[in-house]
Amino acid sequence: MGSDVLSPEDREQITRAIRDAETRTSGEIYCVLARQSDDYFLAAAFMLAVGTLVASLVAALAVEMLWLGVRLPHFVLAQCAALGLGLVVIWCLPAVRIHLVPRRMRYRRAHENAARQFLAHNVHVTRERTGVLVFLSLAERYAEIVADEGINAVVPQETWNEMVAGLTAQARGDRIAQGFSEAVGKAGALLAAHFPAREPEPNELPDHLVVI
Repeated sequence: MGSDVLSPEDREQITRAIRDAETRTSGEIYCVLARQSDDYFLAAAFMLAVGTLVASLVAALAVEMLWLGVRLPHFVLAQCAALGLGLVVIWCLPAVRIHLVPRRMRYRRAHENAARQFLAHNVHVTRERTGVLVFLSLAERYAEIVADEGINAVVPQETWNEMVAGLTAQARGDRIAQGFSEAVGKAGALLAAHFPAREPEPNELPDHLVVI
């Protein structure tokens, strides 16, 4: 994916949503959009190796059943050639890799990336521990709301799950800015209900979307 995942107008829409939400709360909302959470080369290579092994076993059984004679060195060379060709393909075509990786692994990598972003951008060190990260990884079609312990203690997980479902639904329809804006608005309402704004209120985190 290129650098123009979102237009300047889309980014400004999300920034306005963050600022509007934070006017009503002492909490902080931070948004991260990842194009992809891993390059998946090693994972795809492993799956290719497993697939090549399984295919070679099937081929060996077929050869045996058909009473065909194949010398062992030739068989091993064919295995190596197949695996080598597959590795060349995923090296030259990175977009293919993610399709070779199980969904559970893709989601786990995206979840790990969300956790890294939560820590890397200091969402966890706000004064009242009320930081909320709104995270979306496009390649994996994965979204997550990571909330610090202050707000997470008073909001049930089902509420975050509903927000995630809304964000992913908007992303699937190529309405990423709208999805972030809605998630930010809902997060802001939750924060305002439990941690209303006070004066003066310092802004502890930047009010813009980060694209990685």
